Amino acid sequence: MYYSSDVISFLQANNILALKLDHALTGIGRVVSNQIDVTGAGAQRALFYTSCFTTEYQDICLQQKKEDIRFQRGVVHLFEHGNVIHDMLKIYFEEIFRYKTSDQLDFIKKSLMTVNVHIAASYLTNAGFALAVASTVAIGMNISLDMSALVGGRAAGLIGIAGIYGIVQKAADSARRLYYLAPSYYAALYAQELEMMYFLIEPLFDRAEAFKNGVSDSDIINTIKKMVG
Repeated sequence: MYYSSDVISFLQANNILALKLDHALTGIGRVVSNQIDVTGAGAQRALFYTSCFTTEYQDICLQQKKEDIRFQRGVVHLFEHGNVIHDMLKIYFEEIFRYKTSDQLDFIKKSLMTVNVHIAASYLTNAGFALAVASTVAIGMNISLDMSALVGGRAAGLIGIAGIYGIVQKAADSARRLYYLAPSYYAALYAQELEMMYFLIEPLFDRAEAFKNGVSDSDIINTIKKMVG
């Protein structure tokens, strides 16, 4: 299920689903450097929740609560549907293939075959081709979703709370970057309550320079090649 079992196991081990994030303050390497970064981000996020008790920073408080809720909904989607990574890839390719003709799709498919990227799509409809490409990329993607590395394994007490908040903060930062880089893709993920799960595939998109390239046939071919390679 494209790494979903690894993600779910980590979330279960750390009780992320069960945790009520808006009440988490009551509980108050890979990588050591990464652990410090994530834990520090989580501690900062938890600190920002103190703004809920002041009138000046209500916007920050409300934004974080909204992000927490959206993160939880994304995790629920992961548990209920499993293939959350495949779903996000499919939504992306649906966006970029939306206005492609059958001839263009055929050209993209044949061009990818010349570099040993085979797309199993018999009928070149936009939706069908998007589904086939998403499956190919998800199977071949060279990206680690070792969630435990984000916080250095399971932690307890204050560090555990900060680590969990750190994951949410990473997800929120990633979603914000996507909002500015690719607003239409962000909107499509948001509609499916998946924008806070984008951080799981952001390294793949960065490596492929997906949002730096255009949407010409050759640009799309290069993006897919980089995603699979």
